[in-house]
Amino acid sequence: MSTKPGEGHIIGVPLLIHQEVFVGRTDVAARIEGLLLDRRRPPLLIYGQRRMGKTSLLNNLGRLLPHAIVPMFVDLQGPASQASGYAGFLYNIMRGMVASAQQQRNLALPRRSQEELTTDPFTRFDEWLDEVETLLGSATALLALDEFESLDNAITKGRLDEDDVLGMLRHLIQHRPRFKILLAGSHTLEVQRWASYLINVQVVHLSYLHEAEARQLIEQPVKGFALRYEPEASQQVLDLTRGHPFLVQLLCGEIVTLKNEQSPSERRLACLADVEAAVPRALSGGSLFFANIEHERGRAGVALLRFLASQGEGAVVSKPDLARHSEHPDDFEQTLAALLRLELIEPANDSGYRFQVELIRRWFTQ
Repeated sequence: MSTKPGEGHIIGVPLLIHQEVFVGRTDVAARIEGLLLDRRRPPLLIYGQRRMGKTSLLNNLGRLLPHAIVPMFVDLQGPASQASGYAGFLYNIMRGMVASAQQQRNLALPRRSQEELTTDPFTRFDEWLDEVETLLGSATALLALDEFESLDNAITKGRLDEDDVLGMLRHLIQHRPRFKILLAGSHTLEVQRWASYLINVQVVHLSYLHEAEARQLIEQPVKGFALRYEPEASQQVLDLTRGHPFLVQLLCGEIVTLKNEQSPSERRLACLADVEAAVPRALSGGSLFFANIEHERGRAGVALLRFLASQGEGAVVSKPDLARHSEHPDDFEQTLAALLRLELIEPANDSGYRFQVELIRRWFTQ
């Protein structure tokens, strides 16, 4: 088989612009486009589980949105939120906007050095935005700020001031009609300071891939993909991952590796047994992803997840039964709410709760 181990599946890193393996999300792009046309200029928030593809979506907005919208992507998990002062903070915002406009729309924005921002950085940044607006003409700039929680952490730690940073964003929203603001992260705007500055934010929930999109990612991630799947095997990948893009890539990458270890006569067709054989490899290979779930939930959340996982595939456990297995009964409601908010579990038939994703359930049975 010409497919090399992992070829056709990109695991664990955001997909860059125009990478062929990026599939789907046209419905999300259509919703974003519709909200961008709103004359009230509401800020947008994209949120979803970790590794659900938020950054990959932002990297590919240029080909999903009309040419009159210029995406300007800034990763706040990088130098911007690590800056020790406003000159560094705004310089890194500008640097991300310049690079993204060039990459997405071949639009050359004016450049500034960090030294030029040292004196009165917000005024210098505002003057730079005047120049950008002139270059935009009739186009609209979409300032997409990824991992906004990193900026919130910088404010909490005192490196940046809430009124200065969020006030700047609010001023941009209110007074620059050529700019739209999009935030992306793993949470909604639960922090009160964000909600008070970014009024009327419109939420776009990034969830699992639709079945047709997930099947394309499984069976035809790139043109000429050499591996075929028996129908039962393809369906099992869907059942195990629920169309979670990272988990589809993770499991399918391990299936490709497994098939390349087999004899040439078996190598081109994946069967149900191959999918199941790849599951332990996927759980091991994706250990950082799964371990991060444990880390974020703490001991009480993990205990509930392990009990629920032990009940078997698709099992529905009543709320009273879950409560009886809570290590901290006084915090049970709060723990349950957190697991629901993070989309690890879901209500089922008004009778209890179950795991949303079978592959995640299997991790918690180990």
